[in-house]
Amino acid sequence: MSADSAGPLPSVRRLKQRENLRDSVANALRAAVISGELVPGEVYSAPMLGARFGVSATPVREAMLDLVREGLVISLRNKGFRVTEMSDDDLDNLASLRQLIEPPTIRDVVPVIPAEDFPRLRALAEDIVVAAEAGDLIAYIEADRVFHVTLLAYSGNQKLVDVVSDLRSQTRLLGLTPLVESGRLVQSAAEHRDLMELVAARDAEGAEQLMRRHIGHVRGLWAR
Repeated sequence: MSADSAGPLPSVRRLKQRENLRDSVANALRAAVISGELVPGEVYSAPMLGARFGVSATPVREAMLDLVREGLVISLRNKGFRVTEMSDDDLDNLASLRQLIEPPTIRDVVPVIPAEDFPRLRALAEDIVVAAEAGDLIAYIEADRVFHVTLLAYSGNQKLVDVVSDLRSQTRLLGLTPLVESGRLVQSAAEHRDLMELVAARDAEGAEQLMRRHIGHVRGLWAR
């Protein structure tokens, strides 16, 4: 049997598994920063975070380097990583940029999303509600990211998707914990169901307006 027909080498498979783990850890850490579970200004070591997320320090250290490049944390030699702090002006500017990009893009993609994709998109929206009901902020933020990025990808503009992903990563939603405690996060999560109903009805203008309100929550109730 030739090398080409023998399939991926074991080392290649292990590398893929390692990259998948790194991505999963990075997404969890990113969500923890956004939600405030990793506190701005605090310093965290890779071993401590590894224990918290049930993995070794190595994928945490690798994942945190991604967050360093994104500006979410700062690397401190021989100490760990410090979560960066964002000013109100910074957060206002991020929300303003998202308002410029996301609502009109949602309006544009509503007519082109294939109807056969609706069940999958509804399932992604439901993941957000389930996480909200469980009070799992890290799962909530990751499910929210996946849902919105998936919708925006129908634009066919990967640069736009990358920019929005970066803007979302830099956002801070420190007000989510009080929403969980009051039970109101589930109400906010249900907006994703509403958005899918508008998409299914091909109501592009309605979807755009709902998206504007949704982003407004990010800088209003959710950010407190």
